Amino acid sequence: MSLYVLADLHLSGTVNKSMEVFGPRWSGYTEKIRKNWSAIIEPEDVVIIPGDISWGMTLEEAETDLRFIDSLPGTKLLGKGNHDFWWSTMNKMTAFFADRGLESLHILYNNAYRLDDCIVCGTRGWFNDEKQQSTAFPTDYAKIVNREVMRLSMSLDAAQRLKEETPDLPVLVFLHFPPVWGNFVCREIVDLLHTHNIRKCYFGHIHGAYNLPRCQSFEGIDMVLTSADFLQFVPMPIFPGSD
Repeated sequence: MSLYVLADLHLSGTVNKSMEVFGPRWSGYTEKIRKNWSAIIEPEDVVIIPGDISWGMTLEEAETDLRFIDSLPGTKLLGKGNHDFWWSTMNKMTAFFADRGLESLHILYNNAYRLDDCIVCGTRGWFNDEKQQSTAFPTDYAKIVNREVMRLSMSLDAAQRLKEETPDLPVLVFLHFPPVWGNFVCREIVDLLHTHNIRKCYFGHIHGAYNLPRCQSFEGIDMVLTSADFLQFVPMPIFPGSD
């Protein structure tokens, strides 16, 4: 088994909201995803998709995109992004996947999974730089941050329980929003990562920053950008396996 990550697919199989308007790198991006993914991912591999998966507004609208992902090789762990309006409760999504025969799809949100070489956990996170937010009504950002910290704490606690059984495995965190970006630091999330001795955090959300390094270290934590356009729509290997 090998582990890969690819965030921000922004699929629009049902909703007319293609990302191709955001520059030439996005041209034909769905076919790029299909071709690149199929070329390197084996059936026994796992691919984590940390959010912004489909432009569908409901599970039914997202079904075409979810079927596309399910048709690709490997097991997929899906995280929530800020544009995943189709996202529902764990029970409803799990039941929907089972009813539609989407057997390769699983939810990575406030929980954790033990894989061959690591333990993975994650949630959405929050990019709470108020200067970059635009809302129609007053928003309590502190309340949102506290909620996201609680969700991440649940995920890390689940990872810790798995680590007690396999203490040699590292814990990797997957968020949609970056905990650190430029001058912005979500102190609450970074402190929680320190509390659990996390050394690797993967995130998406950021687009168009093609000249920056893929990985930047902050206070001893590697922060890794995994947006699909940044990776040129090629799943990024994390643990390539030993075979």
